[in-house]
Amino acid sequence: MARAPLSLKARAIGLLAQREHSRTELRRKLLRIEQQRIRLAALAAADRTGKGVKPVADDDALASPIETDVDALLDTLAADGYLSESRFVESRVHARAGRFGTQRIQQELAQHGLRMDAEQQDALRSTELDRAREVWHRRFGPEPATEPTEQARQTRFLMARGFAADVVRRVLRRSKG
Repeated sequence: MARAPLSLKARAIGLLAQREHSRTELRRKLLRIEQQRIRLAALAAADRTGKGVKPVADDDALASPIETDVDALLDTLAADGYLSESRFVESRVHARAGRFGTQRIQQELAQHGLRMDAEQQDALRSTELDRAREVWHRRFGPEPATEPTEQARQTRFLMARGFAADVVRRVLRRSKG
């Protein structure tokens, strides 16, 4: 016997139980889930009636009522404390700080429409040199680069990880001597 599909709220809480989500990210996932549910329901109804599959209304026609429902659900989840953008920022910073620089973390948060507060930025910047050294050491080992091409490669690697240019210079300068 098939189980009844989960409600939209149950799915949202399930997603939030796995990890923190930003409002934007959770909204996008819930909209996709709900649109798929409606399409599958239309296909199932067409199969039961024996008639051909009727075209489901286009995405724009489905979007308005679904978006309203999802936005109301997100407001409820935020009011009940299930959805917190500050917790999302903290968890994202904590998860990324060991591998990435401040610039990369800020860019990733900006994709979610969020920003770190000044205190979090200061804390990340104060540990950036140590974090960059650790990332460099894990990737390239304890031996410093002697070839200019290898130094350039290491510089590009650390810059791509979002570490500031002055921090990269200090890491690579220190590794030489």
